[in-house]
Amino acid sequence: MAGVILSLAAVIGGNMLEGGHTDSLIQLTAFIIVFGGTLGATLVQTPLHIFLHALKRFRWIFFPPPMARSDIMKKMVDWSKISRKEGLLGLQAVADREKDKFTRKGLQLLVDGNEPDDIRKILEVEIDSFAAHEMNSAKVYEAMGGYSPTIGIIGAVMGLIHVMNNLSDPSLLGPGIAVAFVATIYGVGLANFFFLPMSNKLKMLVNDQVQYRDMLVDGMVAIAEGENPRSIESKLEGYLT
Repeated sequence: MAGVILSLAAVIGGNMLEGGHTDSLIQLTAFIIVFGGTLGATLVQTPLHIFLHALKRFRWIFFPPPMARSDIMKKMVDWSKISRKEGLLGLQAVADREKDKFTRKGLQLLVDGNEPDDIRKILEVEIDSFAAHEMNSAKVYEAMGGYSPTIGIIGAVMGLIHVMNNLSDPSLLGPGIAVAFVATIYGVGLANFFFLPMSNKLKMLVNDQVQYRDMLVDGMVAIAEGENPRSIESKLEGYLT
């Protein structure tokens, strides 16, 4: 939110310092052309289920999913201690209480006695599928950032056409041209202040999620191999940085 506020304050504040009026930047028609056109072009490019999923991921931009790596590391050390004392079947109660689906699946694979290599392969398929699915959401906002400036130019040209149709009235030329170029501001502004930063933010969050899951996989495999809890802790500490 701080980034959004700072960006808007810089643009609006700079306009005011130059003697401009904020009202001149508020044009509903230009916004409808740019935002609606961008949305439509993106819908043409994107399958509906991916587009709807991208809208759900909008929340991540301001409220990222929690990833307490130190907490999960402590949990895995505790799980390794349980497995060494009670065997892998002792983790069944832990798996039943686990809320995260990915973690619960890993624990269930341990309880079922799968080989370490099989556990890694199964969970890595889950990670690859997750990453591809979530990266598609980021690409939706990236596409919006690509279309928005072009739609803004279309809006500006449409405004200039309207100005040309009123050349007989000089009093309408100045305001008409100003309104036309507001569409360009909206197109470039939406792309660079919102859509492209949102896309990059989602990509970073997905990479963090993938690394978090990689940490879980390494921990699960180490438990399956019967490694010492201290050894597991030392191995996973690298993910905390």
